[in-house]
Amino acid sequence: MAIIAIFEMPGMTQAAYEQTTIKVSGNADGVKSPADWPVPGLISHTAAPTPDGWLVADVWESEEAFAKFGEVIIPILREVGAPDVKPKIYPVFNLVTR
Repeated sequence: MAIIAIFEMPGMTQAAYEQTTIKVSGNADGVKSPADWPVPGLISHTAAPTPDGWLVADVWESEEAFAKFGEVIIPILREVGAPDVKPKIYPVFNLVTR
């Protein structure tokens, strides 16, 4: 079952987010397509600034795929100084893509 993972990261900057995407993808362009992710299963990724930090919303094919990504992203987030937050996970009821 698909899930949505919401990361709300107070204090995180756009520069830190961009560093994270470079480390995740392993290339200087950061993440631009699901193929840039180090594990399969990503359906969509959205990131945006908030009044007090940064927000990321990912849709994954399954909680298991997201857990594998967690093994990669958590150390990277710590490395760039992102706040230690736990994502909120919800089952997807309806997913519309282009």
